[in-house]
Amino acid sequence: MTAYADLPLIEQLIRTFAALILVSSFALLAQARVVAAIQVFAWQGFLLSALTALVAWNSGLPHLYISAVLSLVLKALFIPWLLIRQSRRLGILRDFDAVIRPGLTLMAAGTLVIFCYNVVIPVREFTQIVTRDAIAVSLALVMISLLMLITRRKAITQVVAFMSLENGLFFAAVTATQGMPMVVELGIAFDVLIAAVIFGVFFFHIRDSIETLDVDQLSRLREMDE
Repeated sequence: MTAYADLPLIEQLIRTFAALILVSSFALLAQARVVAAIQVFAWQGFLLSALTALVAWNSGLPHLYISAVLSLVLKALFIPWLLIRQSRRLGILRDFDAVIRPGLTLMAAGTLVIFCYNVVIPVREFTQIVTRDAIAVSLALVMISLLMLITRRKAITQVVAFMSLENGLFFAAVTATQGMPMVVELGIAFDVLIAAVIFGVFFFHIRDSIETLDVDQLSRLREMDE
């Protein structure tokens, strides 16, 4: 097994940023305030854009630089700004979205990371170490985002979890496959942007009609209707 110190500097940086992105997913899972969750998501987007630029430098694929810029503009700047603006207008920016059993939730996340690394063991003989680690990290990002989706109660933090899940898929596309065709990446970026806007519209419609964005209360209303 190749030691970390024996890898080229660029691959060391890629692995370091991958580890930081994974840590950001734990930080996102642990946040109780809506504003803090959005801010951590913005940092995750910044780390993802930096990692994409490193992969572009390492692979020599110029279209990945465009992907890095798109990630920086959308995931680190525009979408967090849009979510903060919507949360402020809804009056929930400083609200708490208490993590259900935070200790157990973080332990479950750690278990998912171990599971993901074990899942990719069969590909050890067929891929480079950076690619293998990238697959494990991207799978862990997706699993932790799904865990956040099912343990949060407010709709806006669930949207943040959904966006983080998309970050995991984008991470896999960039690091494991050296990026997708440019037209596909532009289409995905546009879809993410439209999804963020649509989610904002839904937030306001739900708040105006039901006066809450708490998923538990929405579930109770559904049970009462049935």
